[in-house]
Amino acid sequence: MFNVFFTIVRRDVLLAMRRRTDVLTTLFFFIIVVSLFPLGIGAEKNTLRHIAPGVVWIAALLASMLALERLFENDYADGTLEQMLIAPQSLSVIVAAKVLTHWLLTGLPIVLIAPLVGLQYYLPSEAVVTMTQALMLGTPVLSLIGAIGAALTLGLRGGGILLSLLILPLYIPVLVYGAGAIAASMMARAPVQPYFMLLGAFLILALIFAPWATAAALRISSE
Repeated sequence: MFNVFFTIVRRDVLLAMRRRTDVLTTLFFFIIVVSLFPLGIGAEKNTLRHIAPGVVWIAALLASMLALERLFENDYADGTLEQMLIAPQSLSVIVAAKVLTHWLLTGLPIVLIAPLVGLQYYLPSEAVVTMTQALMLGTPVLSLIGAIGAALTLGLRGGGILLSLLILPLYIPVLVYGAGAIAASMMARAPVQPYFMLLGAFLILALIFAPWATAAALRISSE
């Protein structure tokens, strides 16, 4: 099982490195979105600090969605998905490997660049640390939930629009509590731990149920 898991991860990473533009598009999209707000609103520190939590999480959410439509599309087009469906290994394990690859290529770069975003919005060091930790917990949830939507809309005409309609409502709790953690870190005596606990709970639930739900959706979409 572990050999299959790491083989899928290594395969998808190698394929992504051959199409670097797909990976860089997601990262540059995140950078551009978070950079436009200071340019449009101005350099007033208090205003930028106030909007920073929401802007960062909305940008991360939209950037994560850019690569979701391609999560299973190439495997579906070349017949690889059919081989995965009939493989003796659990399809949930294969799905988990592909979701991990999606997070490594989209979520992890966002987490790593988050401290630079904090400088643009004049965030204090405590808020930057909190933002990085919240993104580390929340971005995997975005990938796991998004995989369900990508599987359900696989092969459909106009699947990208339908995918957005399906998963955006499910992203709202992660958006609210992720942005809330950053905002709480900038307020005196405001506890941050409850937000982290809720994000951690979302991550655990997504790790348990999302691979199974995605595997079921792939079987439905392939019929």
